[in-house]
Amino acid sequence: MAQFTLEDAKKLSQSKLTNHVIDEFRKSPLMDRMVYDDCVKPQGGDSLTYVYNRVTTYPTAEGREINKEYENKDVAKTTQITTNLKIFGGAFDLDRVLINHERQVITNQLVFQMDQKVKAVRALFNDWFVNGDSETVTGSFDGLNKAIKGTKTDFTPSAILDMSSAEAIEKNWKAFLYYVRQTLKLMDGTPDLMAVNNDMFAVFQTVADYSSQFTATKNELGSEIVKYGNTVIMKMGDKPGKSSEIIETSESDGTSPIYFARLGLDGVHAVTPDGQKAPKTYLPNLTTPGAVKTGEVEMIAAMVVKATKSAAVLRGIKVAPI
Repeated sequence: MAQFTLEDAKKLSQSKLTNHVIDEFRKSPLMDRMVYDDCVKPQGGDSLTYVYNRVTTYPTAEGREINKEYENKDVAKTTQITTNLKIFGGAFDLDRVLINHERQVITNQLVFQMDQKVKAVRALFNDWFVNGDSETVTGSFDGLNKAIKGTKTDFTPSAILDMSSAEAIEKNWKAFLYYVRQTLKLMDGTPDLMAVNNDMFAVFQTVADYSSQFTATKNELGSEIVKYGNTVIMKMGDKPGKSSEIIETSESDGTSPIYFARLGLDGVHAVTPDGQKAPKTYLPNLTTPGAVKTGEVEMIAAMVVKATKSAAVLRGIKVAPI
């Protein structure tokens, strides 16, 4: 296995534009921290399938006396999962006159359009990371919600916890952190990421006024990184090209979930084709005929959950009044 991150991919690239595109993808804390495994080898030229075993039942351990055998000879149980890498990205058309001569409003039309397309691809990856379902969402890989739903790390308190106002947060913030910790204890390690929507992020910001467990810093790209302990709290943002959030707040009860992921090759990670270390960019050739030129950004990837305990979700937190 060849584990890498986008930061590693940037170090291997000699292209300034490729590095710029990688930095744009890295502005997502999810994609910046995601571990990738470029191990999928197409068979026959048309197969992009990754087969792995997901740990679903963990073994026990016990003590024994001299001359006596262990009583519980249980084994870890796995379920074979097959995921297909997905091709996703976007294209844009620009007149060669705009590419060559438009400098008054936008410094570089080509770079501008490429950046905008990267933002859309970034949002699509974030959306599929949470909501992807290859059976119902056209072209997507399976996301956290599908992998976690109905498992032991899918946690909902017995009653909805109200965090929908300043007064409610002041009253219930300790209970809120208690339920966060109750979810964390179900996992097999400290998560690298909490994925939330804007409503839940605002709740965390207010809770931080009462708790000393939160920190806020900026990374090398200028993005603000908010952490609870060692776990990054990430706003997942909107779906690409839409005003609806990737993680929704329920209109019926005002609740919103929090998704947790421990990133790593034994937990939650992404897979790419063999040898592919970075998203691809395809630039127009301005030396050939044709007034309208096409540029493209493309990724070939999927997300996998190697162990059910490497991901979790906390539901039943009310973040908006109804």
